[in-house]
Formats: sequence, C-alpha cells, structure tokens
Amino acid sequence: MSGVTGHSGHAGDLPILPGATLGVLGGGQLGRMFAHAAQRMGYFTAVLDPDADSPAGRVSHHHIHTDYADVDGLARLAGLADAVTTEFENVPAPSLEHLAVARPVSPAASAIAIAQDRITEKAHFTRCGVPCAPYAVIETAEQLAAVDDQLLPGILKTARLGYDGKGQQRVKTRAELVEAWQAAGCVPCVLEKMLALEFECSVILARGRDGQIVHFPPQRNLHRDGILAVTEVHPQNMPKTVAQGAVNSAKSIASGLDYVGVLCVEFFALADGSLVVNEMAPRPHNSGHYTMEACDVSQFELQVRTLAGLPLTAPRQHSPAVMLNLLGDLWFPDGAADGKPVSPRWSEVLAVPGVHLHLYGKLAPRRGRKMGHLTLTGATLESVRANASQAALLLGLPALA
Repeated sequence: MSGVTGHSGHAGDLPILPGATLGVLGGGQLGRMFAHAAQRMGYFTAVLDPDADSPAGRVSHHHIHTDYADVDGLARLAGLADAVTTEFENVPAPSLEHLAVARPVSPAASAIAIAQDRITEKAHFTRCGVPCAPYAVIETAEQLAAVDDQLLPGILKTARLGYDGKGQQRVKTRAELVEAWQAAGCVPCVLEKMLALEFECSVILARGRDGQIVHFPPQRNLHRDGILAVTEVHPQNMPKTVAQGAVNSAKSIASGLDYVGVLCVEFFALADGSLVVNEMAPRPHNSGHYTMEACDVSQFELQVRTLAGLPLTAPRQHSPAVMLNLLGDLWFPDGAADGKPVSPRWSEVLAVPGVHLHLYGKLAPRRGRKMGHLTLTGATLESVRANASQAALLLGLPALA
C-alpha cells in the first residue's frame, strides 16, 4: 500500500475531510481497528511503530518503521498525516508534543502524561471530585514507613508502565509491603486499599474540541488475572443509578483534562452502590470492542471523528452484547506454552448465531497475549448470553457467571 498519499497539505485546518491522511502512533490492534474505521470513511492512514510486522502497520497505506522517539520518523509522520492520534498511553508524551507543533494531535500530550503516572492520575481524579479507593503514595523509604495500617491489605501498583495486571502485587502485611516495594525496584508506587467489590465497569466517551461529549452505555467487565475477559452491555447489566454515576464521573474527568478524543474510565462498584474510579485509558478500550457490531457508531469511528474535527453523534446501541477476549492461551489447549500452537475451533464457533470474530493479525500466539475477541449480538439478552456461553465452551473458556 506504500506510495499512496492522501495528504491535503493544509496543516491545522479543521474539519479534516475524507481523502486526507490520519496518522497513529502505535501499531497494535487498537491502531489496526482505527485504521480500518478511517479507511472505511475514506481516509488514508499512516502508522508509526517499531515493529515491522505490527498489526496496524500491515493494513495501513504507510508504515513508518521507527522508534516512537525517532525525530526523523516523527517528521515523516507529520509530513504524511494531516492529524495524529495514539493507540496506547505509553507512547512518549514528548513525541506528541513534537508532532503538535506541526499537526493537530489528540489526545494532547498533557493528557497522555497524566495517564502514564498513577500518582498524577489519582491527583487529577481527586481534583475532579471523583472518589478513588483510599491510597498512599510511596516514593521514598520514609513514605513507606508512614503508610497507614488501614490501607492493608492492599495492592501495591507501580506508578508507571502498569497495564493488564502488570506492576501490581497484593500485600497483606507491612512485611509483605516492604518486600513488594523492594521487588519493584523501589520505584514510585501507590498502595491502594483492597475493597469488597460488587463488580467492575467502564465508560467510554468521546469529547470534541468544542467540548461536546457523547458516550456509550456503561460496560460491565470481568477480569481474570488482571486482564479483561468478558464485557457485557445491556440495560440490565447494572443499576441505573450506578450507570449514571459512572457516566457523570467520566465526563468530569474528561472535561477536567480539556480532553479531545476517545477516553475510557474504569470503575469499581462497591456493595453500598457507590463507585470509586480505578484508572483511565486515553484511547479506545478493550471493553468497547462490542461497539463495532452492537452500536450504530463504533468507538473507533468516534476516534476518527474527534481527531478530524467532525461532528459527534450520540451512539445508539441496537443489540445486547457480550464480548469475550481471546488470549494466546487458547492456541495451547494442553497448557504448554512451549508446544506447537493449535488453531482454536473456529468453524464450530462461527456456527454459533450472532458470533463476530476479530483476530488482530498477530503472527505468534503467546500465553496472556491478546490475539482477538468475539462479540455476540442478538435480538434478546437471553439468546446472546446463551450463545456466548456456547462459544466459550467451544473455546475452553470458563462459563459466563
């Protein structure tokens, strides 16, 4: 696809209309689905990613194969793209600042920088009036010694580079806390008090440059080993008061950042009906993949619209949905990660009514690696859940709760 260009040559002009080129930092599955949405709407796409076989780079018109901090690579991206976004939060914020000199960039580097650090992220949530779980910042041995006993048992989380359960350790005693902090390399951390959770949920919204916000219905999520496993979205998935509270809090967080783009905010719902915010992802999110089949506008189309300065329309969910995450473990049914991978039972799975299979184009399955997802849709919640249970059984996944 290289050699095709759709660059309009009008830096900073909004809206950026189809026929132009949209760029994305990051070549994973979220970048791939963004590229598909942009191309469907008539845009050209350019991806910058260090992996020559990145899923997004392989489907894009342009693949700049460099490091995210490479100045020459960033200049090439700015030369190709009329606007640039990112598909993951750990892209260097200075790279986004660099690009923003020449091109519209959303979300802004300042928002990405906050999301990259749990300490600044929690401070932002507090400024926005959105409650977090009780926590303590641990950056020094003195702060470690001063931790309140009321925070134990808790979860020690590294302030930076933690996702999908990485960088997290459960601790019950002070001795375990000290040991965990030392095992983490004595890097800045937060200790969060463990709370009795009823369930986890998330809200995905899109905010335009004019401050307009649209959102999807809150998603109810189930995690296994720190990785999202199941998302269910339908009117019965949580009490209406909890759903509205989550939407209001997510809007406050986005407005407090003067955010532009698609944002996911994850929450813990407690037994008393209250919510505490867990973290935010300044991008489309795993829990929003169902929007491609169950809604009239997907999270990825809203990412295109916010980046290009196009009008935002409130998405409508027209079908109940269940999303099943597909990890590389499915390719190793005997549990041996070093064995030869075996293709899952796709023919049987695809015979289940309402199944939509998405595989991300990753060449090598690995245990714990996100390889794809299944979305189940249908006319009734009962049929969707029954079909999701059947698909899970065929794949060797745990049954729906």
